[in-house]
Amino acid sequence: MVTCPECDADIDIDRHDVDEGDTISCESCGTEFEVTGVDPLELEPVDDDDDEEDEEFDEEDDDEGEDDVDDEEDNWGEE
Repeated sequence: MVTCPECDADIDIDRHDVDEGDTISCESCGTEFEVTGVDPLELEPVDDDDDEEDEEFDEEDDDEGEDDVDDEEDNWGEE
C-alpha cells in the first residue's frame, strides 16, 4: 500500500502488481500517477495534459508563420 502524494489517501496497490512506467490513479482525488520506482513503490504525478497543449500551440504558431511567408512570396514583385 502507498499513500497518495496529493491527498494522503491510501492507494491499495501491491508493488508486485505494477512495473515502472505504469500509470495508476487515486480513487479519492482522481490524480493520475506514473510508477517511477517499485522497491520501494514511488509515484510521480502525470502531467501529460499541459505538455500536449504546449505542443499543439507550437504547431499552430509554426503553421501560421508558414502561411504568412507563402503570402509574401506570392505577392512579391506585384507592387
